[in-house]
Amino acid sequence: MAIEVTMPQMGESIAEGTLTRWFKKPGDTVVRDEPLFEISTDKVDAEVPAPADGVLEKVLVEEGSTVEVNTIVALIGDGSGVAIDTPAESSSTVNPAVESPSQPTADLPREAEPEEAAEQVRTAEPAVATVESAAKGGAELIDIPMPQMGESIAEGTLTRWFKNPGDSVSRDEPLFEISTDKVDAEVPSPADGVLAEVLVAEGATVDVNTIVARIASDSTAPIASTTQDQADAASQSTPDSPPSQGEAVTETPAVAIQSPATGSTDGDARRVRSSPLVRKIAREHGIADLSVITGTGAGGRVTKGDILGFIGDPSAPGVKQVQQQEAAATPAASPSATRPGSSGEVTVEKMSVMRRKIAEHMIESRRTSAHVHSVFEADMTEIVSMRTRNKNEFLNSNGTKLTFMPFFIKACSDALRIFPHVNASIDGDEILVHHSVNMGIAVALDNGLIVPVIKNVQDLSISGIQKSVTDLAIRARGKQLLPDEVTGGTFTITNPGQFGGLFGIPIINQPQVAILGIGGIEKRPVVVDGDKIAIRDMTYLCLSYDHRLVDGALADQFMAQVKKNLENFEEYSLV
Repeated sequence: MAIEVTMPQMGESIAEGTLTRWFKKPGDTVVRDEPLFEISTDKVDAEVPAPADGVLEKVLVEEGSTVEVNTIVALIGDGSGVAIDTPAESSSTVNPAVESPSQPTADLPREAEPEEAAEQVRTAEPAVATVESAAKGGAELIDIPMPQMGESIAEGTLTRWFKNPGDSVSRDEPLFEISTDKVDAEVPSPADGVLAEVLVAEGATVDVNTIVARIASDSTAPIASTTQDQADAASQSTPDSPPSQGEAVTETPAVAIQSPATGSTDGDARRVRSSPLVRKIAREHGIADLSVITGTGAGGRVTKGDILGFIGDPSAPGVKQVQQQEAAATPAASPSATRPGSSGEVTVEKMSVMRRKIAEHMIESRRTSAHVHSVFEADMTEIVSMRTRNKNEFLNSNGTKLTFMPFFIKACSDALRIFPHVNASIDGDEILVHHSVNMGIAVALDNGLIVPVIKNVQDLSISGIQKSVTDLAIRARGKQLLPDEVTGGTFTITNPGQFGGLFGIPIINQPQVAILGIGGIEKRPVVVDGDKIAIRDMTYLCLSYDHRLVDGALADQFMAQVKKNLENFEEYSLV
């Protein structure tokens, strides 16, 4: 039985994720815990490992698609269920076997959709004649269903037919195009043959698994030709539809597909063999004429690699031509059309999924919690000395460097046990007081921020905490965190002081009620023992707390306890 691979929940408040990359393709062997695909959420970019050994039989979610957590994205089995209609980027062989009518066609190749050309759907009468003729010729009729493009997709709109009844079709050749609420995709033919019948017209929305067409698998079977009267009727009913490639060019020679000329639009570019992804990239980079790109795909199709290589090579043939065409076609921007605050050249970057979600959650936290802040100063002199004395021995004994972070975590953990309402969360009009201290540690990434969680930190020593911090930080930056390691936090610590800041005023990590910001440790003159002046290693601590639950007195009592814990660490606590 095939094993279902689902979109993991990478955070307590995460409801969806974007599948950004597949490391395997259908038919590939996978090993348990081997990276299978990469996802991006508002809290983490992560590689998701395979849950078991086997063969990747089916990919149900394409790269770039955003789906809800627990959506099935792939199936792993023994290889017997590998869909034979899953082509590679450029397939050089054709499987002569005819797919059974029940074989699904939902698994479309990524970046492998060939030519799109506007085709006219013939009327139902010639389609019926075609079926009858094919049946008399002994041809096997294969039902083509509306594929299910996702677990939650119940229907799809058939937006375009690439073939007419009577046209020959090849296995894996695009047959029609569909649109759902999650994806637009070209559906390939499951077998060689002749399109015998079209049952669903362009623009119609039907349930998944509805039969939309039938293919006569025997290409030699007699297919009834459309009569001139029927062709005229079809022409009158859809006067604006361009003739298909299968119609006689002697009647309409002016509509033969040509290479786009100067000033061509995206509609012209679509006539070059290319996928929707390629055309999207072309639009984003102002390339209206795809014919200037040499396609390396099947039949000269322009692949994603072709267009990315073209964009990345300014000396490539046609680049200047495209730039000149776009410059001539684009009017000068009026002052009112400039971006706000722009006074010179700007680089426009699209927000990543993580960055967009971080922005959303920060704004939501500000709207949700009544943020109040309390700043304390702590003397870290004894901890600095303790670390200096023990750091080499600690490294030899534990295999990791001793940093200051575990001291802050331990001090907060012990204080939270004394003041449990700071280790709480709010759920509607209910207060959830957590018995365990699950400490979230903010880790800076190149393109965002992630908060892995150390569970039951109250049971760990300084060495145990340090090992957990090091392990989680390394795997966070390597996109190796597991879903359970970024959920369930009850209190969070962030460390802006590592870059020299005196202190930061953090935003609460929902649904928690407090977060501690740690400032940099620096030597400052301090009054000690009455009126003596001494140089001490000092740091600022800033607590942001939710005044809906935590009052000022409770917050200051908690902070006073954290300060006391930091200033009174014993050396034996390192073990």
